[in-house]
Amino acid sequence: MIIGYARVSTQDQNLQLQLDALQAAGCFEIFEEKMTGTKKDRPALIEMLKMMRKGDRVVVYKLDRISRSTKHLIELVEVFEEKEVDFVSIQDNIDTSNAIGRFFFRIMASVAELERDIISERTKSGLISARARGRKGGRPNSDKKKVELAKKMYQSKNYTIKEITTATGISHSTLYRNL
Repeated sequence: MIIGYARVSTQDQNLQLQLDALQAAGCFEIFEEKMTGTKKDRPALIEMLKMMRKGDRVVVYKLDRISRSTKHLIELVEVFEEKEVDFVSIQDNIDTSNAIGRFFFRIMASVAELERDIISERTKSGLISARARGRKGGRPNSDKKKVELAKKMYQSKNYTIKEITTATGISHSTLYRNL
């Protein structure tokens, strides 16, 4: 089955151009959304991902209609590959049912993986450098006096959790962890 996905960012925008192109591409069912593409948990997108089956084809007008970030787009294409669903972007001339389209997305996935690896290496190097200068990193420990005061307030049963955390400045989780 050929499935279309059309999205605009605001309620004021019109989907008609995308809908016309998706219908011309032979889409049997079209999922429509009027919401920002930066959110991953878009209801129509989630519904489409649940509905698609092996052998289906997902068609969008342009890549930025299904995702606004490269990382999310690659995650979506990985889902399509797992479910053995082809992906087509009309305006970008991308079709993963052919070798060139699959190659293009594998290159994108490799670039994203390289980027993640570089970030990881920088983070590790930064931590090593900070430790060499005597810095431990991580969150600072809670003030022991404040924790003890919070425990005493809790045990007195005269204060609510909100009152205790506000008075001592420690978090709910820190209080419960120390009780």
